[in-house]
Amino acid sequence: MDSPDLGRGVLHPARAAEAVRVERRVPAPAVARFVEFYWLVRWDRRGRPPYEQKVLAHPNVHLVFEAPRARVYGVDRSLFVRRLEGAGHVLGVKFRPGAFRSFAGHPVAGLADRSVPAAAYFGPEADRLNEDVLGERMRDQAALVDAFLLPRLPAPDPVAQEVAAMVERITGTPDLCRVDDLARELGLTVRRLQRLFAEYVGASPKWVLRRARLHEAAERADAGGTLDLAALAAELGYADQAHLTRDFTAAVGTSPARYADAARRVMPPGSAAARPA
Repeated sequence: MDSPDLGRGVLHPARAAEAVRVERRVPAPAVARFVEFYWLVRWDRRGRPPYEQKVLAHPNVHLVFEAPRARVYGVDRSLFVRRLEGAGHVLGVKFRPGAFRSFAGHPVAGLADRSVPAAAYFGPEADRLNEDVLGERMRDQAALVDAFLLPRLPAPDPVAQEVAAMVERITGTPDLCRVDDLARELGLTVRRLQRLFAEYVGASPKWVLRRARLHEAAERADAGGTLDLAALAAELGYADQAHLTRDFTAAVGTSPARYADAARRVMPPGSAAARPA
């Protein structure tokens, strides 16, 4: 049986699938204008060692309901690591790129690489909701969050929607690798593009371009089989294989070749990814 799709950015998903259960839930239609999806992670490590999950984060702000209180997480430009022990669950709200700007009321660049209590943006009701979401008696946490967000939805921001489309253009085209090429395609100056991303995304367009390529590289490495690094580097617009290796190692902490070797060792027997390419 194939490993479940945990989403791009989750490193070593085959190993993660043995440690956590991940579900995605669709928000109400009005909320979906601002939110891509809700994600629910459950784990039970009782009687087993703690587990560390590593994630190459996306250019999104998240509202996370977790113990001891709900928090808003800005874009994490480094490697996000979460240590899981005991048993528990968290529910996250993945805002569309640029969408949290309207909730925050200020540029989101200041949230990069940090988290703040959700009450700072949503008031003390966020902590009360946190207790309900984490309560075992509650079965439909997504409906609770829908009911919480619906009366708090800001007016649509056309600029935020334009920025979301820019991010989608980048993430859908991992071989797009130069900021000036993107700016030219969009009919903007590089400086204007940088200001928009700082205000609405919380990360530079260069970072978003680089992260999209790293997501693609990690996904290829996780697929099993033979990884042709020279061909992958050329496909993703790197100058050469050494450039890809340096970039990947700096972000993930290990080379793509070693990462791929580790991924093959934990592939479920008989999975499509475990079979030779």
